[in-house]
Amino acid sequence: MSSPTATSPANAQKRYDVHRSDLPLSCPLPSMALWNSHPRVYLPIETEGGASQCPYCGALFVLVD
Repeated sequence: MSSPTATSPANAQKRYDVHRSDLPLSCPLPSMALWNSHPRVYLPIETEGGASQCPYCGALFVLVD
């Protein structure tokens, strides 16, 4: 089910900067449309040293704060 505020395309970039306010982190992000993407997966970015890669699409998420 997609979010009513999903405005950006899913998996359009290979790197995303995220903030602590975005946690818990999932790919695709809540702001992304899910209809053309993979299943939502939660990524343990804090326990992975501030960077986490999605096992489905390969997008890299980097915690910037």
